[in-house]
Amino acid sequence: MTSHHPAPLPASRPARPVADLFSADGRLKAIPRKPARREALLAHLAATLFEDGRDYREPEVNEALLAVHEDFPALRRYLVIGGFLGRTKDGSTYRLRQQTGFTGGAIPAVA
Repeated sequence: MTSHHPAPLPASRPARPVADLFSADGRLKAIPRKPARREALLAHLAATLFEDGRDYREPEVNEALLAVHEDFPALRRYLVIGGFLGRTKDGSTYRLRQQTGFTGGAIPAVA
């Protein structure tokens, strides 16, 4: 009797780099549909476009996101829903948040 051992799965697959989501001119080709890929992109955008401890007005957030993709409202919404950017109740001010570890499951409520 021969025993068949499947190839072991890696304990934790390293996240795919997001560089392949961007064209040569630095613009985002498309917003990923898969939650894990989208979350990796959002983490990258949050880390590269926004400074910790600084407040941003909505036009500043829009301008930063428009530099990478024309659908900046969707990116802004994903960043807030995903917990990457915090937003005041009146929606006038945004701030980079410490990531709370939402990974595709429950979406936090947006006040």
